[in-house]
Amino acid sequence: MGATRRMGRVFARRGGPAGPPLDLVGSGKLEGALVDWAFYRDGHRDTRSGSYVDALTRARRGDGFVWIGLFQPNEHQLAVIGSEFGLHPLALEDATEAHQRPKLERYDDTLFAVLKTVRYVPHGTLTATSEVVESGEVMIFCGPGFVITVRHGDHGELAGLRQHLEQEPKRLAAGPGGVLHAIADHVVDSYLEVADAVQADIDLIETEMFSPRGWRNIERVYQLKREVLELKRAVAPLTGPMRALSTGRHPLIADETRNYFRDVDDHLLRVKEQVISFDELLSSILQAGLAQVQVAENEDMRRISAWVAVLAVPTMIAGIYGMNFDYIPGLTSKYGYFVCLAAMAAACTGLYWLFKRNRWL
Repeated sequence: MGATRRMGRVFARRGGPAGPPLDLVGSGKLEGALVDWAFYRDGHRDTRSGSYVDALTRARRGDGFVWIGLFQPNEHQLAVIGSEFGLHPLALEDATEAHQRPKLERYDDTLFAVLKTVRYVPHGTLTATSEVVESGEVMIFCGPGFVITVRHGDHGELAGLRQHLEQEPKRLAAGPGGVLHAIADHVVDSYLEVADAVQADIDLIETEMFSPRGWRNIERVYQLKREVLELKRAVAPLTGPMRALSTGRHPLIADETRNYFRDVDDHLLRVKEQVISFDELLSSILQAGLAQVQVAENEDMRRISAWVAVLAVPTMIAGIYGMNFDYIPGLTSKYGYFVCLAAMAAACTGLYWLFKRNRWL
């Protein structure tokens, strides 16, 4: 009873529904990682099962399926789940370690999918160290009579998705394949939202880059390019798994559900093209910024060279007449000093006018 009460507090703390009371063994081993579980029959949540182990027994008889949600479980907790549901050790190893590449693998009659979740990080002003895209992961074990979701990261919660599906029994009636589609659709929709937000950042920094002295924002362009690369790592590798789910055949994926996967695949291709265009556009902006830096440096060098040339004339004249010789022309002239100053002024003025006309100054 104490373990059951502790699991009730875990559900209250995470904000998910408590569901039926768990058995002592299951709750003790998964305490702190189990977010929610439920048994679904004909698309409706069935609360008659006392534990997910009992629910799995019913699911194996063909009565429905059980959906278990875990948040950052440790190796031991995943081993418990793996032994009860017959999951492959390699898939369990991938689910324990975060930072996996999006993929879809098949182990006998079980599908194991890894999806990257992303979240746009709001910020007032984009700086050279701003975090724009935050990524996480959700792993899905989809087998006959069960769905197990393992989430890593502080975002990408599935509690809202579960509640939304429970209001649409027809989608849950499609079984584990329907849940897999709903999660994939939810993740890809978040890609579209993040891509639209990143587009606004790119438009802003593009405008600033082509403003006067805009090349000073070049570090911000580089940082945004790195964040777009984070989004690209989540989106691009997922096209293969989505294509496999939309075109391949699997006992867990009904023909109608496969049609819905094609729609998810279309959305994913659209956001993939958008993210690739982001990368190319930022590369162009970065090159334009570097070109502006070179132009600014050339203009500075021309100004310096022009002033050096202007100052070189009086320096040369003063240097010549400063030499210690007796027979330099004009030394004995009454107006030689003023003529020398006038020559310096005329030469400097002429050079200044010449450089100004050629836009060196």
